[in-house]
Amino acid sequence: MIDLVGDRLLTPRKGRIRFGKHPMPPLGAVAAVGVLVTVLAAAVVPGLLTRTDPVAVAPRERLRAPSVSHVFGTDQLGRDVFARIVHGTGASLSAALIAVAIAIIGGSLIGVATGYLGGWTDRVGMRLVDVLLAVPGLLLSMTVVAATGGGTVELGVAVGIAGVAGAARVVRSRTLQLRASPFVEAALVSGWRKPTVVARHVLPHLWPTAAAVASVEFGQAVLAVAALGFLGFGPPPPAPEWGAMVAEGRAFLAASWWLTVVPAVVITLVVLAAYRLSRIVDGGHRA
Repeated sequence: MIDLVGDRLLTPRKGRIRFGKHPMPPLGAVAAVGVLVTVLAAAVVPGLLTRTDPVAVAPRERLRAPSVSHVFGTDQLGRDVFARIVHGTGASLSAALIAVAIAIIGGSLIGVATGYLGGWTDRVGMRLVDVLLAVPGLLLSMTVVAATGGGTVELGVAVGIAGVAGAARVVRSRTLQLRASPFVEAALVSGWRKPTVVARHVLPHLWPTAAAVASVEFGQAVLAVAALGFLGFGPPPPAPEWGAMVAEGRAFLAASWWLTVVPAVVITLVVLAAYRLSRIVDGGHRA
C-alpha cells in the first residue's frame, strides 16, 4: 500500500501507481510502444538513426565486435550491422504491414459475412477457413512466394493470405455475439435492411476486435517475414533484411555471435512489443 502524500500520490489499484487522477501506464506498455515507435522511425527515416551505408563493403573492418565505432559490430564483408538492421527495417515492416492489411480485410469480410448471414454462407466460408487452417502458415506462404517470386510485396501478400483464416475466425465469433445483441435485433424488428444494420451497428463494434487482431497479426507477420527471409525467399542480396541477416551469420556464430544474435533479438523485441500492444488494445476495450 502507498500512503497519501498531499493530494498527488494516491493508493494504487491493481498494482498501478496513480498521480492525481491519472494512473501511470505499465512499464511493459511503455517499453512496447517505445520499441514500435523506434522501429517505425527506422523504417520511415533511417537516416535519423545512422548515416552509414548498409551495403558498403570494408574488408579491413570485417567481423569487428560491437564497439563505439560499430555499435552492433560488422559482418563478414565489413558492413555495419547496425546500419543494415536499421535499413532492413523498411523491408521487414512494409511486408508485415501489407500482410496485416490483407489478413484483416480478408478475414473481416469472411468473418462478418459468415457470422451475420449464417446458413450456406457460413458453411461454405468456414469450410474455406478450415482448408486454410489445415495448411501450415509458413508452408502456405512459401508456396505463394515460390509462385509469385521474392520481394517485399510478394512476401507481404504470401504472409497475409496465410493470416486470413485466423482473423476470419475471430471476427466471426465477435459478429455472432453482436448479431444476438438486443440493439441489433431491435434494428431488424424496426425494418432496417441487413446491410444497413451491419454498417451502422455491427461494424462500429468490430473495430476494437479488429485492432487487437491486427496487433497480433503484425507480430506474427514480422516473424513469418523473417522466417521466409531466413529461408532465402526475401529481397535479393545485398539488400538488408532481418531474416537473411540471421541466416548469413550462422556460419560465423561460434566466433562472431553478434551477426546472428543481434538481428534475432531485434525480431524478438518487435514481436513481443506487438503482442503487448494487442493486450493494451484489448484491455482498453474491455475496460
